[in-house]
Order: sequence, then C-alpha cells, then structure tokens
Amino acid sequence: MLALSFLELNSTLALNLSWTGLKQRAGLTEAKSGAGVSAEASSVKCKLQGAARLPAFSMDGDYVIGGVFSIHNYMHTVKHNYTTMPEPLRLSVCRIDSRELRFSRAMVFAIQEINNSSKLLPGITLGYQIHDSCGSVPMAVRVAFQLSNGLEPVFYTGNNCSQSGMVMGIVGESGSTPSISMSRVIGSFNIPQVSHFATCACLSNKEQYPSFFRTIPSDQFQADALAKLVKHFGWTWIGAVRSDSDYGNNGMASFLDAAQKEGICVEYSESFYRTHPRSKIQRVADVIRRSTAMVVVAFAASGDMKILLEELSREPSPPRQWIGTESWVTNPDMLRFTFCAGAIGFSIQQSVIPVAASPVLTEFWEDAFNCRLGKSEKVSTDASRTNVCDGTEDIQTLKSPYTDTSQLRITNMVYKAVYAIAHAIHNSACQKTNSTTQCDKHTRVESKQVLTQLKKVNFSQNGYDVSFDANGDPVATYELVNWQKSKIGSIEFVTVGHYDASLPVGQEFRINRNLTWVEGSTQVPVSVCTDSCPPGTRKVLQKGKPICCYDCIPCPEGEISNATDSPDCFPCPKEFWPNAERNKCFPKPVEFLSFDEVLGIILAAFSVGGACLAMITAAVFFRHRMSPIVRANNSELSFLLLFSLTLCFLCSLTFMGAPSEWSCMLRHTAFGITFVLCISCVLGKTIVVLMAFKATLPGNNVMKWFGPPQQRMTVVSFTFIQVLICTIWLLLSPPFPMENLTVYKEKIILECALGSAIGFWAVLGYIGLLAVFCFVLAVLARKLPDNFNEAKFITFSMLIFCAVWITFIPAYVSSPGKFTVAVEIFAILASSFGLILCIFAPKCFIILFQPEKNTKKHLMNKN
Repeated sequence: MLALSFLELNSTLALNLSWTGLKQRAGLTEAKSGAGVSAEASSVKCKLQGAARLPAFSMDGDYVIGGVFSIHNYMHTVKHNYTTMPEPLRLSVCRIDSRELRFSRAMVFAIQEINNSSKLLPGITLGYQIHDSCGSVPMAVRVAFQLSNGLEPVFYTGNNCSQSGMVMGIVGESGSTPSISMSRVIGSFNIPQVSHFATCACLSNKEQYPSFFRTIPSDQFQADALAKLVKHFGWTWIGAVRSDSDYGNNGMASFLDAAQKEGICVEYSESFYRTHPRSKIQRVADVIRRSTAMVVVAFAASGDMKILLEELSREPSPPRQWIGTESWVTNPDMLRFTFCAGAIGFSIQQSVIPVAASPVLTEFWEDAFNCRLGKSEKVSTDASRTNVCDGTEDIQTLKSPYTDTSQLRITNMVYKAVYAIAHAIHNSACQKTNSTTQCDKHTRVESKQVLTQLKKVNFSQNGYDVSFDANGDPVATYELVNWQKSKIGSIEFVTVGHYDASLPVGQEFRINRNLTWVEGSTQVPVSVCTDSCPPGTRKVLQKGKPICCYDCIPCPEGEISNATDSPDCFPCPKEFWPNAERNKCFPKPVEFLSFDEVLGIILAAFSVGGACLAMITAAVFFRHRMSPIVRANNSELSFLLLFSLTLCFLCSLTFMGAPSEWSCMLRHTAFGITFVLCISCVLGKTIVVLMAFKATLPGNNVMKWFGPPQQRMTVVSFTFIQVLICTIWLLLSPPFPMENLTVYKEKIILECALGSAIGFWAVLGYIGLLAVFCFVLAVLARKLPDNFNEAKFITFSMLIFCAVWITFIPAYVSSPGKFTVAVEIFAILASSFGLILCIFAPKCFIILFQPEKNTKKHLMNKN
C-alpha cells in the first residue's frame, strides 16, 4: 500500500502546483502539449454555449484509456417544447467538484505508475483522454460517442500503424444513470467500460450491458446489508429518501424488498433530484420533519443529498438518525452538516493512494484560495474574485476532498479500474516467453480483445484483489462508517464494523467498535411504529396501516405467548394453565376434598362424632337392655340399626381424600349398602310396631308370621337386593378416579366418575323406594297410643330423610368440583343424624333423665 502524508503530497504537487508553475500554466504559454493545455483551458470555461469537445486531461500513448468524471456541477435544465430546436447544453452553475477532480487525478496517477512499471506493459506507453460529463446524461452520451468515434485526425492505411490514440476502455462514470447511458452507446462497439462508482444493480444485467464492469459492489449487496443493519438495531419503522435516478430508484427498490423480508416497515418513501424545483425539495424536507420515524435511510447521490441537507438546515427539524449509502456517507463535503452527527452507513474499504498533480489545476487553486492568477482572467470561473494570488497560499492548510488522502475509498476504485484495463491490454498485447514478458506496441489490439481479457483478470495490486464475476461485479465488502465527533469537536469518519457478502449467512455483518448516535447519544435510538408487544399479548394489525403498526391484545383465557411481538397466542396443554401474566404455562392445581382443609375437617369431625354418638347410644341401650323401653322397641333391630348408622357415619369418610380406584368403588357401594341396611332396620321396626298392635285384637295371631326370624329375613332380603345392584354396577361399569377439566378451566378436579350413571341412580332409587315405603307405613301407624308410638318418631325421621335426599338431587347436580362430594357427605350425615336423633334421642332421654317413665305401665298407658 502506498501511503501519502502531507509532506509527500506537497512534494508530489511541487512540480505542478507550485506558484510559478501555476502562473505559467495560467498564461498557457509554457505547456508541453499545446493541444492538451488548450483543452484544459477550454474545460474550465463555465458558461459555454456548447459542451467542450476537447478532453479535460489528455496524454498521447500507444494505447489510450478514456475517462469520464463529473468534475463540474450542475447542468442547466432544458425544457423541450418540441416546436423549436433545443438550446445547446450549458452549465447553469459553475462549481468544481473536488472529489471528482481527485478521481480524475487518481486515474492520471495510475497510468503514470503503469508507464513507469517494468512488469506491466513493458515498453508500452498508456495514454488517457479524461472528459468532464458535468453530471449530465446528455453530456455523458456525447462523450461516449466522442470516445467511440476514435481519436485519430486522419486515417492510416499502412499495416504497421501503432493505433496511437485508440480507446481500449473507459473508466467511469461516477453516477449510475450516466453510466447506463454510456454503456448503451459503447456496448455496441465492444468497448469495455469499468465504473468506479456506478452501483445500480441493474448494471449487472449482461444482456443489456455486455461491456460494463465495475470495481465497486452492486447496490443489491448494499441494499441487503442496509436491511440487515436496520434489523440489527431493532428499527422497524423508518423513513426513506432517494435520488430520482437509476441509482436511487433501483437501489431503494432493492432495499425496500430486503427490508420487507426483514419485517421492516417504511413510513414514507420520497424521491428528489438536484434539478428539481426548490418546492419539491422543500416538500421532501417537510415530510421528514413531520414524520414519526426516527431513522431515515437515504439512498441518494452525493450531489442530491447535499441539496436536501441544505434545505433541512434552513429550518430546525426533530433529531433524525441518518443511514447512508456509500455515495454520500463518506463524502468529506457532507461533514459540514453537523446535525447529521451520528450517521452510519456502508462505504467502500478505506485505502491510501498518492495523488498526482496536473497543469489543469489552475481552476482548483483559484477555487480553493478564492483568488485569481494574474494571467488567467480569461479563464477565471468567477469574475467577483478581485484579489490576485500572490504565492503565499499554503496547500497544507486546505481542507478539501482533493487534498484529503486519509479517506481514499472510491479513489481506490478508480485506481483498480485503471489497473484492470491495463492488465486486459497486457494480456492482449504481450507474450510471455520463458521468464520474460515482451510487448509489441505495434500489435493491433481491438477493444473486443480487451473486453474478453477483462472478464478473466485476476490480480492483486498493493494488497487489493481485483476480479470480476460473470456479471462484471467484484466481491462485495463494505466498512460500516459512523460520523463521530473528535476530541476537538469536529466530525470525522470512524470505521466501526465490516460487512463481507462472501461469508456464510449470518456471519457477514460484524461491529467491533462503539457507535455514537444522533445528538451524541450512546444509546441506540428507538424507531418503531408501535412498542413491542410483551409476552402475554399478541399483535393485532391496525386497519389500513403497515404491519409494523399494531395493537397489543392480551391473550385469551387459557392461552399464552412467551415471545415478544408474538402474532398469536397458543393454548396451554389440558393439564396446564397460564400464570397471571399469561406468558408461561404452569400445572393446574389439583383439587379434591382433603382432610387438611377446613371443610374436610368439619365434615370428618361430624362423621366421627356421629359414629361416636351411635356407639354411645348403643352402649346406653346395651346397658339398659332389660328395661321396658328398650325391650318394647325391638332391641335386636335397634342394635342392628345403630350398627348400620355407625357405618353410615363412617362411610362418609371414604368420600374424602384423593380418589383412587378402590376408594371410588368403596364409597358408593358402602354408602348404598349401609343406608339400605339402615332403612331396612327402620322398616322392620315400623312393621313390628304395626304387627304388635294388630296382634292385640281378639283372635289375631299375626305376630307369629312376623317374628324375629322373619324380621331378620326382611332386613337381609332388602339389603341383599342393594348388594346385588352394587355388584352388577361394579362388574359392568365401576366408578373410577378422573381428572375433571371442564368444571374449572384453571384447576383440575380430582373426583370419582360414576362409571355408570344408571348404576348410581339405581342405588339411590332403591334407597329412596325403601324410604318412601317406610314413610308410608309410619304414617299409617300414627294413631297408635302415644306413649308407645315409635312410628311417630320414625315418621319424623323418614320425613327428614326424604327431604334431605330430595334436596340432594338438584344440589348434587349443580355443585361444582369438590363441593359435589361435600353435598353428598352432607346428605349422608344429615339423614343419619335425622335417623339417630328422631328414633333414639327420645328413648335415651327417658332412660337417662326420666327413669320413672321407663316402666311397662307408663308405656301401655294412652293419653
């Protein structure tokens, strides 16, 4: 790599930019080539009635390379009315573009370096014809025709002519639109064109542009890189501005396509061009000011971008984070727009190349120091310059893109373009024999041969690899450049990362330094239409707006989203339920009537208490089993009834705790059988009462038909029927434990499924049938003597029993979850307590507290 310090720059420019040299060249009296200097002089006349036909820089050689650069801005806009002849092309404003001037000087230097080389084109001198296109398509087309027509003033008929002046290739143009126009002209003549700055992806089409090559990557790669950059920093809501040219329109189209794939939305996309009226530029600036997008991607040519930023600088606007393309983001002229500090963008890799001087730099000297050389009034570009250059001007003090060699990026593309054409000429005109290469300058080389060889070039120059793919494009590599303020307060370009399209997907982009953002912030600015939807919500697009504008809707009940900006919520598995934030699924709590909870403890206490009460009652009856009141109430059935009541109280405990296969079968069958045993005993007692008073009638011997054996058989028979029902139920479709997921969405009810509803209701129905039958018999015995009317208490107990179980049915069906079990336990306990209190409490009271009534005489008395 060739480094160039300011000292070396001064020494390089000393011969041609010295005060004496400039004075001499301003007078145009001591130049080596009269024609060349005349061309240079004519090129600096700004307000020409016709375009300059002679090149801005020229040098004769064995083979000539053409160059086209936009050294001046801007072209006068011609309005065609198609009724009169168009007016000649002319410059409306004479402004020298020092950056383009540097490009042209880099071409001159590269050719001089090649001519001094003993390895490349030995013995052959390359010449050049460099033209100023003024950034105009018409001028670029005219230059293309001029270079295609040949440069010889006369025709040679000899066989050994050197073909001096024949254009073997053209370097340029900087813009995509002029390059497209030129390529359509010179492509027909097979003249290769190598652009250093035309990046439009459309130029990769070899069917339309067969002779076009470039040393700068296609905008397709840059568009993809920009989209990845925007996505990397989380910007989903951006603004976009572009040059209304092939470069801007095609580049922005590629970017928008890549951005859409990355999920990036564009609030606005505006186009403008340097020749548009100011009202158009103002409208674009107003759109930027009024927009809500913080980030603005500018796919614009440097000259166009300069006009837009000048318009924005006239009226303060909200801070904007600018994202730039290689066309303007590393242009030193743009650094004066300090409100763009923090801008980032991709640029060509930085390089350092020496810059050569030329006699034509008179205009540059005058423009840089705002003075005029004494003998150059006739070519001065500004009549208002009255002060004369006196030789005290110091080029080291200049801050110009021409003299700034620290950011030679595009300049290196010019350098490589010249070397690419030179290598193609070398491969066409030179032969390698043994270890030496011999070149014959008299060899007739056609531009078509150079075009063919240009497709094959592959070399390295000063560490820079040069080659072209099938589309005429080089390998795409970029530097990520950030506009940062230096310690002294000036804005400078800082390389903060790289992008290499040749690397595997996902590895192309890397950042290796801290970035500075808009207004000097170190925090990444936020540019979104809507803040990200947190987990637990989903995105719902706002009607009529881009996909980046949405509302965040909480997930429905039972569904979650565990990612940011989730488009959908998804349901939890059946056994899981979302947390309060609805961003995670947790196992549903399992619920059943437990011994540990308050309700379970209360019911268990009543169950055990009832069983104890039944056993105490049995103990009292056993203690007074010989007393009249116990003997008169059929002590055998009474003890059996108390035993069955004890089982009824205890069977309610089987309904509590976590259901299991055995507990589910036990709870319903035990309940059914014990209650039938209980009701059978009550029914037997009722029948005994009736039979006992019927037997007191003369000649009635009914008791012999319903004695103790028949009473036992009755209880056993009624109970056996229930046992049979339960057995069939258990065999065909037994109850089983089940996780009920339908009653409550947020929890699991662990319960016993009935297995067969018919079996369950058959058990209850049979109990109900016996209870009703017993109730009817008890009612029939209501007129018996009061003192021995046990049927009255049985009637009350059966009334309570029936009322409890009739109420149980709707309560059981409507109670949710574990309360279904609680209702069933309550019915069991209530009916059991009703039986024991109504049948045995009065007798126990007499036995314990009124022993005087526990006599046969009292029991036989009638009220």
